[in-house]
Amino acid sequence: MPEPVVLEGQEAVLRAALTLLDEARRGGSRRLLGVAGAPGAGKSTLTELLARELPEGSCTVVPMDGFHLADVALDALGRRDRKGAPDTFDAGGYAALLQRIRAQMPGDDVVWAPMFERELEQPLAGAIAVEAEVPLVITEGNYLLLDEGPFAGVRALLDACWFVETPEDLRHERLIARHERFGKPPAAARDWALGPDEANARLVTATGHRADARVRLG
Repeated sequence: MPEPVVLEGQEAVLRAALTLLDEARRGGSRRLLGVAGAPGAGKSTLTELLARELPEGSCTVVPMDGFHLADVALDALGRRDRKGAPDTFDAGGYAALLQRIRAQMPGDDVVWAPMFERELEQPLAGAIAVEAEVPLVITEGNYLLLDEGPFAGVRALLDACWFVETPEDLRHERLIARHERFGKPPAAARDWALGPDEANARLVTATGHRADARVRLG
């Protein structure tokens, strides 16, 4: 497997995204771009940048986080203290959605995707409309590059996958701030960021070599 190329800064990222978009339009077939990375690396920041800067109506963002299992399911399975680990997602449902999105043709019905509502810390079904005419669909999440377990089939459904890299200190700082922003006391936010989140981050970081590109936004 060739080494991932490095996309340094916003301009390089946008050029690469525009190339994918141009391929989709010239080829008359949709492209799926995956954005992977450890918790707090900046995946959402990158997808928000692309959605804002690419031509209007040219892309839709479908996050993997919409396939979080609800807390009631995690409680029943005894996994709530590991929320965010691979087995706390409906990986099969996520892969099935990507297959539907790949198969969607101009003129087909809208495909509805779930989203994750951070204010509630719960998934919401049918929240994101994927219109059939959109040439580029961007999906982001931690586990797009896993090569074992139920997420192993995801990589093959993507035309390209980028891995976001961020200095560890900054990543931890972002995670702790995010947890505090959504209701955790400071000590609990730090414990979660450096505990369950960090265990997941180690797993995700080990998959970075499977990406087509490493993204460094600075």
